[in-house]
Amino acid sequence: MIKTLEMEQTVEPMASRRVSGSAGGGKPNLSEIGETATRHGRELLQHGFTVDQVVHDYGDLCQAITELAYEQNLPVSIDEFRTVNRCLDNAIAAAVMEFSYHRSTLIAQKTTEALNERLGVLAHELRNLIHTAKLAVAAMKAGNVGSAGATGAVLDRSLIGLGNLIDRSLSEVRMSAGIPARDEIFSVNDFIQEVRISATLEARARGCPFTVSAVDPTLAVDADRDLMLSAVGNLLQNAFKFTRRHTEVSLRAYASAGRILIEVEDHCGGLPPGAAESMFSPYTQMGADRSGMGLGLSICRRCVEANHGVLSVRDMPGSGCVFTIDMPRQLWVKAPVSGLPASMVG
Repeated sequence: MIKTLEMEQTVEPMASRRVSGSAGGGKPNLSEIGETATRHGRELLQHGFTVDQVVHDYGDLCQAITELAYEQNLPVSIDEFRTVNRCLDNAIAAAVMEFSYHRSTLIAQKTTEALNERLGVLAHELRNLIHTAKLAVAAMKAGNVGSAGATGAVLDRSLIGLGNLIDRSLSEVRMSAGIPARDEIFSVNDFIQEVRISATLEARARGCPFTVSAVDPTLAVDADRDLMLSAVGNLLQNAFKFTRRHTEVSLRAYASAGRILIEVEDHCGGLPPGAAESMFSPYTQMGADRSGMGLGLSICRRCVEANHGVLSVRDMPGSGCVFTIDMPRQLWVKAPVSGLPASMVG
């Protein structure tokens, strides 16, 4: 800025544009201020600054110049003020452009890396499950084992695992894409029975006792059924995975003070310290079993919250834990009234 002001006092004042850049902008890399501001913007990003701080960084410089001139009782001419403004405007524009460009590049790079990691883990899980299933099929084809024995159970677990992995991935894609929830009012009892059918198959394949409590047939929720199936299904898969051998997993749904509570209880032995706060984060895996991508509980929470619900966990040290989905209650009126479709009364 000083160099620009000095050059404007020479016989070629327009030569100062090579230092400050022209009024109204232009290509910032064609001026000295543009080059230094570009570097400055890049450095501020590396130090964790925000765009707001980049702009105010130069604003502070303008304020300092103004206050110094006032304290020294030095008059600033209109031309000098215009020169200062031109220098600062071009510097801010160059710094912000460079800052924004590199920030966008960094975000895109991190997004790509995260996507590649997720695809890699997904491919790894698919390969393992398919490989196990192929081995089981090969053994049965050889005639050495039957489909009703242990090898058949291995095949069942592999196929169930494939189905769960695909369902979980589809839910993740849908939630990430921001597809609006397709809300409908449905019976909680019918919903739980649908969950029970598929969950019973997985429980049998794992040799895990599984109980489902009776549900009041008048209860209902207003939600996206597919997302809720994914949420409860993931909670049960997590419970079957971590409950201790030969211990029970239970599913129940009931009403409490105008709310519907859906609970999945296991006997995993309790949660490690701090796990209740972190276990819903993506790629978080608990316990010795590291199979899966660590996305199940994260997807659960997102599915529940997309339906205006709350997902929480209650630790029972030495015993297990209870995952609870809390949603607004609706009353199910099964029989049509006066020829009208079934309705809900809040």
